[in-house]
Amino acid sequence: MKPYAKKFYKSKTWRDCRNSYFQSKYGLCERCAGPGEIVHHKKYITPNNIDNPNITLNHSNLELVCRPCHNKEHFGGGGGVTAAGVMFDSNGDLIRRDR
Repeated sequence: MKPYAKKFYKSKTWRDCRNSYFQSKYGLCERCAGPGEIVHHKKYITPNNIDNPNITLNHSNLELVCRPCHNKEHFGGGGGVTAAGVMFDSNGDLIRRDR
């Protein structure tokens, strides 16, 4: 998680928005119909737009995806692995694959 986004992603407002969106998609990945895990922002959050609720909290800018689809979006077709020996944990943080 980017340092500037930590406070936002831990906020009750985001958690409520995320949960509402997750339920509206019946918990299914919008790309592959597998179990969804991550509510992804189509227009990525940046330091310049993190305080704009039309970007951060607007359901039209959200997409429910599974971890492999999320990782493909951000890092190409690696199916969850970004580079040899590296992957994302359930918080979206990079970790060594051996953990």
